[in-house]
Amino acid sequence: MKKRILIVGGGTAGTMTANNLAKKLMDEINRDEVEILMLSNSSKHIYRPGAMYVAFHKSHGNEFVRDQRSLLMLEIGFIVDEVVEIKADQNCVNTKSGKKYEYDYLVLATGCEVAPNRIPGLEEGGDWFYSLEGAKKIAKKFKDIKKGRVLITVNFPKSDNIPHQCGIAPVETTIMLHDYLTERGVRDDIEIIYTYPKNAQSMVDGLFLQAPTSKVLPTIFDGINVKYKKSFTLNKVDAKNKIAYSQEGEEIEFDILMATPPFIAAKVIRDSGLSMAKDDEGWLPTDQHTLKVIGQENIYTLGDTVDLAVSKAGGTIHNQTDIVADNIAAELRYGYPTESYDGKVIAVAQMGLSCGMPLWYDYDEDVQPTPCSKLGSFVRLGFNKGLYWAAARGMV
Repeated sequence: MKKRILIVGGGTAGTMTANNLAKKLMDEINRDEVEILMLSNSSKHIYRPGAMYVAFHKSHGNEFVRDQRSLLMLEIGFIVDEVVEIKADQNCVNTKSGKKYEYDYLVLATGCEVAPNRIPGLEEGGDWFYSLEGAKKIAKKFKDIKKGRVLITVNFPKSDNIPHQCGIAPVETTIMLHDYLTERGVRDDIEIIYTYPKNAQSMVDGLFLQAPTSKVLPTIFDGINVKYKKSFTLNKVDAKNKIAYSQEGEEIEFDILMATPPFIAAKVIRDSGLSMAKDDEGWLPTDQHTLKVIGQENIYTLGDTVDLAVSKAGGTIHNQTDIVADNIAAELRYGYPTESYDGKVIAVAQMGLSCGMPLWYDYDEDVQPTPCSKLGSFVRLGFNKGLYWAAARGMV
């Protein structure tokens, strides 16, 4: 009987995994023993890390959008229909159109979403670069500002040891902001203050979520005249008077508030009953090695939906997708998974508009700061503006 692998989500994680599965299971597909079907709530694929370039007028954003069907191998079925209910006990999902889709294996790749409404006043008084729409909005403010203060705040999930999306992004955009304002000739008249919450995953009273990077940031910030403050956990925002308040009792006025807002899992995941994360955040309990949803024999997850203490970023997904695809293929062929994820994350951080820093870490070793170079920036830009589309297709 034909087996169906159902993938929910057409972002980076879902697309890479679908294509990797199709390549690994081509023989079974050709023998009509396996089918791969993707369900997505959109016909478009948006590469969200590209939004930070939009925020600083280094892209209009159009090069980060593709037709989703064009990124999938022909052997993969693709339907635009939003999944609104997951019935794990019945091996099926229900969609917005009223249809039911059964599965033998399910891959949940629904990502995460910003939830600024979880901090009073942030939605009205803050800006962020985690979507093309948000990046375009803050880009206009950066273009118009001539003097004043830009305040950077970072918010973490309330669930224990869970990162926000793309842990290095607040550092990247702080340095990119310095470079951009310098290009505009207004940097001397604009104060930049970088703040970090008291608790950041396992880090306390730092400037980053891992100790080695946290220790070197003061030197980096001092060199570009960026002020910084530890233990500023954003509690509320007075949008009218432009004041940010911390849980620790401090307040900082601002002209622009560039925030890393709270993140939560997609609504369908939060409503699924599969998560036990704090504050209804919806992170899926994930076996750190097999990437199965804990308690579910035939459901896998990866990317921004997991509850693992690894970066919610493309450099993580690139290492997780092979594990998920290999394990599902192994289960179909041998009856058990064969691969184990070691927590590896590999990426190049955009440390300013023209400097890139390679970084990598895993479950056992924190990220170690490395030399920043123009070559690193070239590699990062080359990936984000071109090579990514090959990676999404499973070619890299």
